[in-house]
Amino acid sequence: MYDPNRSIRSVDVFVAAANMTGITAHFIGIVAVSTEISAVWNKIQDMANDFIILLPNIVLAIIVFSIFFFIARTLKRLVRRLTRDRRQAHNLGLVLGRLAQGAMILVGLFIALSIVIPSLKASDLVQLLGISGVAIGFAFRDILQNFLAGILILLTEPFQIDDQIVFKNFEGTVEQIQTRATTIRTYDGRRIVIPNSELFTNSVIVNTAFDHRRLEYDIGIGYGDDIDTARRLILEAMNEIDGVLASPAADALVVELAGSAVNIRARWWVQPPRRADVLDLQDRVLTNIKNKLLANGIDLPFPTQQILFHDQTEATDGDRHQQREGWPAGKGEVPQPRRIGHTLGQLAQNRDRPQVTPATNSHSPSPTTQTDR
Repeated sequence: MYDPNRSIRSVDVFVAAANMTGITAHFIGIVAVSTEISAVWNKIQDMANDFIILLPNIVLAIIVFSIFFFIARTLKRLVRRLTRDRRQAHNLGLVLGRLAQGAMILVGLFIALSIVIPSLKASDLVQLLGISGVAIGFAFRDILQNFLAGILILLTEPFQIDDQIVFKNFEGTVEQIQTRATTIRTYDGRRIVIPNSELFTNSVIVNTAFDHRRLEYDIGIGYGDDIDTARRLILEAMNEIDGVLASPAADALVVELAGSAVNIRARWWVQPPRRADVLDLQDRVLTNIKNKLLANGIDLPFPTQQILFHDQTEATDGDRHQQREGWPAGKGEVPQPRRIGHTLGQLAQNRDRPQVTPATNSHSPSPTTQTDR
């Protein structure tokens, strides 16, 4: 017979077994988590113990690196101080000081790493430095390009500190030549920072590269003035100014037959070629030239234009013997010029003349009228 009590007892046993299984699984999970936590804690303890063990080495490495760092700075200052008073060796001193500082810091870094990690060999450091150098080279290509260009500029010395240079649209005095960029101070009190790679690969004008510098200015005189007299007066005016060098000598050359003047180029030499001195001397030279030319009757003409009137018809168009165009016709006969007043007078006379009206035909029939009858 079917016993319901027995079925109920079986269900209770099944439920109790399921509960036991869940409790066991939960307990196993707790044990696993605690095991992981213990493992992590053991690792932290091991790392702390290792750090405590390495702490004296780390402190010693920091002390050693600091000593090398201060030695590098002192060495850089010493090299700069030795070459500060020598203009030709000043840039070389900057290069040697920076290279010595970098080399000393690198040696201190290698020694510090060897103290912290005794198993690290010098070959491993060199290999690591080579791989890092390639990666850094690709990542900081522009910076390294400027650095190498700065080193080459300091070594080759195309210009030096305190030189006055012109680069593209910038002009000023060189303040610093760093390994990354060069700074110049403009004449109006601004600072320009130029990357060394651009300075090294482009044209640079150095106004103070030599002791002497030649200045020039074009002066226009009238076509009716004597060129030799004007040239003599310009030379006298330049030589009267203090600061114009007698050797090389100043000169004055005719350079252009312009539209309204004969241009004479005045050229003179100065020393030193600093910007302020150049402007001051040019002001005095040009002022003296202008005053001397005007005092001796030499014209300094304004830009003018000459208009020539001529008779131009289809028959005479292009014929120089029948037109006065402003240029000679060779040995042929050239029409004489006429004043514009004479031409205007002829036009007025022609306008005032009475006009002749055509006569009427006397034989033409007269008009007739018709009346109504």
